[in-house]
Amino acid sequence: MTVDQATREIGVRLDFDAHAPHFARAMSHLDQAATRELDQAGIETLLRELIRVRASQLNGCAYCVDMHTKDARAAGETDQRLYAVAVWPETPFFTDRERAALALTESITLAAQTHVPDADFAQAAEVFSEAELGALVSLIVTINAWNAIGVSTRAWQPGSYQP
Repeated sequence: MTVDQATREIGVRLDFDAHAPHFARAMSHLDQAATRELDQAGIETLLRELIRVRASQLNGCAYCVDMHTKDARAAGETDQRLYAVAVWPETPFFTDRERAALALTESITLAAQTHVPDADFAQAAEVFSEAELGALVSLIVTINAWNAIGVSTRAWQPGSYQP
């Protein structure tokens, strides 16, 4: 079977941007605010994209996984690390700082189950300043909001994003 034969259309449930334009614009503003926090705190581009990819994987947002893996590659991330981000605790490819950020990402993304354990926050606080932690929380909350929109509405199609 070729890739073309295996491809199937995933239908849009709701054109979110068209039917909730005020909220869609507010989400864009939220994303811009999170980006400003990340810039001000000096959070690296590759770390930002790893966080976005991991949260999107956990939430099952195909569009965001596609988008942020492309953005990560464009920023210089390796395929090996992108393939391994889903199993990051079991690989040697990530720094202590990245591990702390990925653990925090998982805890916040799965907050209904984890309630963000003190240990995960403390691990992050050991390697990030308070300003960096604020920026990371902003990023994680924002990507989770985008994922909720993407998963519920399928407003954006995987493969349609071009960096």
